[in-house]
Amino acid sequence: MKYDVAVIGAGVSGALITRELSRYNLKIALLEKANDCAMGATKANSAIVHAGFDAKPGSLKAKLNVRGVELMKVTCEELNVPLKNIGALVVAFSQDEIPHLEELLERGKENGVPELSIVYRDELVKMEPNIGDTAVAALSAPTSSIVCPYELTIAGVENAVTNGAEFIRNCEVTAINQKDGLFELETTSGKIEATYVINAAGVFSGKVAKMIGDNSIEIIPRRGDYYLLDKSQGALAFRTIFQCPTKMGKGVLVSPTVDGNLIVGPSAIEHDDGDNVDTTAEGLDLVYNSAVKSIPLVSLRNAITSFSGNRAHCTADDFIIGSSEVNKNFINVAGIESPGLSSAPAIAEMVSGIVINLIGDVEKKNSFNPVRPAPVRFREMTSLQRERLVEKNKAYGRIVCRCETITEGEIIDAIHAPAGARDVDGVKRRTRAGMGRCQGGFCGSKVVEILARELDVPVNTITKFGKNSNIMFDKTK
Repeated sequence: MKYDVAVIGAGVSGALITRELSRYNLKIALLEKANDCAMGATKANSAIVHAGFDAKPGSLKAKLNVRGVELMKVTCEELNVPLKNIGALVVAFSQDEIPHLEELLERGKENGVPELSIVYRDELVKMEPNIGDTAVAALSAPTSSIVCPYELTIAGVENAVTNGAEFIRNCEVTAINQKDGLFELETTSGKIEATYVINAAGVFSGKVAKMIGDNSIEIIPRRGDYYLLDKSQGALAFRTIFQCPTKMGKGVLVSPTVDGNLIVGPSAIEHDDGDNVDTTAEGLDLVYNSAVKSIPLVSLRNAITSFSGNRAHCTADDFIIGSSEVNKNFINVAGIESPGLSSAPAIAEMVSGIVINLIGDVEKKNSFNPVRPAPVRFREMTSLQRERLVEKNKAYGRIVCRCETITEGEIIDAIHAPAGARDVDGVKRRTRAGMGRCQGGFCGSKVVEILARELDVPVNTITKFGKNSNIMFDKTK
């Protein structure tokens, strides 16, 4: 198959870049090596839209973080993705750390972040009654928000597909050849040709760049372990609470999520295997011991799951975005670690601009629709709204996931959506079926059954997350 643009990597950056390019009369393919989008760092990060005070002034991180915050609200409105502006605090636990808050305050002002201020103990306790006893002051950043990173990504891919882009799963790029002004991508789904290639491959972006002889990108996977606590703990913090950052990142945070849980993490452990997302006792111990410093009431008795993700830390310590020196039609989007999620809409805007500049004369589609229709969220409806919905479709009257109040109708919608779910985790990310306290213990088998029925495939072919994750193998009776 031949395309104008091939985007490698369906994380949040790749998804929103593809959506942005789908505004134009271009043939676009979004290639993902996994069985679904949002399968890398995007599904395992802190879910924070950072205000923009941390990045070094003048860096791409600083510029795109602030611009990303400006764009995030309209992006989420168009894609019908919940965004909550809850604010953030960076807490000092000794007088010695207060100069660091002052440094972040000045850096934030230089980056153009509004409404920053330093608050001291008395005011801090009023803002966060459960804050640790040793907290003496904090930088307050009211413009910080939270969003669900994988929901944003899924919505972006759905909207791009609706506007004509193709999403190709299980499509790992294994080699890239350059011939007659085209890139020939050898993939696990066959050969793909493209005039322009966008390398948004996350922790593997350095490896992909080397396929065209570009050795300029060195990525070090930096694993982050997290705990997710039950919704009963969601009000332990009202804002995202950071500790003073270190050279390894923004440190362990405690934050509400858009769905009402409490997230705690991450650790920061460098290693050499971008595919390894196993949690470790060492990483989780570090997370817990740091978290209770911020909010002493955090208790692992209320942890419903733990998980880990790999950040694409670049030795250049900044985003790498632009045409490769080897071939200007190969655009690197590499080193997209924090504040990558916050910057994603601005990264999409920037990369789209680079591509359109290279192409020259290309028209925008008159038919482009930026809106992704809101999915049914039965758990958020009133009784009257539920009654009317069930009258139209009885499937919405059958609760499959009791923890999160997710209906069969919602699961069917998720499977048949543009770029819809093909495995149990895909249903989980789109609907929250299996996200509750029992983590799919009751609803998991029903989700498998619905997937098999709706996809018209044998039940033993349904997987948890694609390759090598089969749930059932054969009948025993």
